[in-house]
Amino acid sequence: MRISLSTLLGAVMAAGLLAPTAAFADGDAHKGAKIFKKCAACHTAEEAKNKVGPHLVGIVDRPIASVEDYKYSPAMVEHATEVPTWTVEALDAYLRNPKGVVKKTKMAFAGLKKDSDVADVIAYLKDPAAAE
Repeated sequence: MRISLSTLLGAVMAAGLLAPTAAFADGDAHKGAKIFKKCAACHTAEEAKNKVGPHLVGIVDRPIASVEDYKYSPAMVEHATEVPTWTVEALDAYLRNPKGVVKKTKMAFAGLKKDSDVADVIAYLKDPAAAE
């Protein structure tokens, strides 16, 4: 069987595009807790108490824009109709570029740039107790 160069290149490119990012690898919750300090001015991850932003207790696999007693922006509510759940993939995208994902989000944070930082924060959000 003979494979053309274009078929081979297409397969290689597709594999690269479909490969998971480093953020989907196991992060370090302890490191994530330290990085989360940037977020702690507006969010809590260990106590279900809203601050400027909604609490993030149990955020992984939670419905988007679902925290009671928090007034989400209309843009975030609209986003939740398109992407209903904070999956790891949804968190990854949002943590990297909040305004790129939800243009009129209330969140002022520009985003995390390093793959390892994103993975670590997600690991922390999955299980804050693992950071101890």
